Amino acid sequence: MAETSRHARLRTAAVLSHVGFEDLGLLAPLLAARGVAITMIDVPRAGLEALDPIAPDLMVVLGGPIGVYETEPYGFLLRETAIVEARLTADRPTLGICLGAQLMAKALGGRVYPSRVKEIGWSPIVLTEAGARSVIAPLGAPGISVLHWHGDTFDIPDGAVHLASSAVCENQSFTWGSNALGLQFHVETPGEALESWFVGHAVEIATAGLAVADLRSDSARHAPACNAAGKTVLTRWLDGLTNG
Repeated sequence: MAETSRHARLRTAAVLSHVGFEDLGLLAPLLAARGVAITMIDVPRAGLEALDPIAPDLMVVLGGPIGVYETEPYGFLLRETAIVEARLTADRPTLGICLGAQLMAKALGGRVYPSRVKEIGWSPIVLTEAGARSVIAPLGAPGISVLHWHGDTFDIPDGAVHLASSAVCENQSFTWGSNALGLQFHVETPGEALESWFVGHAVEIATAGLAVADLRSDSARHAPACNAAGKTVLTRWLDGLTNG
């Protein structure tokens, strides 16, 4: 009898989106090439009551400019956290990026809170020993900077594996179980797509005392290498998913 493959066959993906310009980016064509049917869910408008947390083969939880603890003005965060918790408990393939990683941390019992500094722009990450052995290892190569865009941070949940830090934020990435990856930073965003970010996050950029011209210049310098490494990371992660 042939041995049954442990690798997951992805047919469907549910993508939880919070602002339109923070989208799948580089991940979209990677999923399309695998024949994955993508369902985009505009979380603030769509409501999540009808979403089966377990049904999609893959769930991607994208970023957004709110905190997971802001449940009074953004009540959908309660249901969203419960959905993420259900997937993690079931060891279903889940990728959390920025706000998505924070939701994963909260769902696993980790603390999410304002960071001591708002981290916006391009800078390297430092891999832990576990990170250097993980799928995100290409991001630790010399000359690679990733895109940071967050004001909150989180504690690594009990049982999760810490993968990376940055100069100003200790917890940048973690894994949970066999099929869940949290990334505080962004590797999915093509450099040219950041023009939409510069408009959508104009107030945040100004409040942080940053200049769009500088961010644009840094993006032109760092995005090509980050995007190339990011494609490798995302491909390896998808290839390594299991059936649980």
